[in-house]
Amino acid sequence: MDGSHVRAASGEVLRVLGAHVDRDWAVPAGTLEWSCLATAAHVAHDLLAYAGQVVGRPADGYLPFDLTVSPSATPADVLAVVAACAELLATALDAAGPQQRAWHFGACDPSGFAAMGVAESLLHTHDITRGLGVTWRPPAPLAAAVLERLFPDAPPGPPVEVLLWMTGRAEFDGRPRRTFWTWQAARP
Repeated sequence: MDGSHVRAASGEVLRVLGAHVDRDWAVPAGTLEWSCLATAAHVAHDLLAYAGQVVGRPADGYLPFDLTVSPSATPADVLAVVAACAELLATALDAAGPQQRAWHFGACDPSGFAAMGVAESLLHTHDITRGLGVTWRPPAPLAAAVLERLFPDAPPGPPVEVLLWMTGRAEFDGRPRRTFWTWQAARP
């Protein structure tokens, strides 16, 4: 995965959520305890953190910086921050060589950071749309790419349903909803 995947996911986030900025984003995002607005700010935070990792190349931890979104930010403002942070990550990925590594609970290559950025964008957009009462499903090609890169132990099946199950958001094929999960971004 690369910057083009992050841009595609960001475009989908903006397309689906941008049409609903007039709604009440103070409601919980799906089953999360965060509000829809806080969840969108979290997406921006993670995209920026991943960009920092790719560019800074730390070997043993996250760079000590954080994103703060103004408490007065509207949903449209927060989506603009998400778009900016997605573009920062995509640009960092475009400039990174495939052998480059940075820390994410081990040595992670640029494709791992791309996959995590796409996963955060799609999964939390799913959470937000559930909170807002909007019917939406992540695009299957992006879900499949995330599964391939981050979840090598995923069962076969429709990629959107499998991704939602792998991340504790749904039941799948008679399997109960997962209560614990992790992805494998770092690779030896």
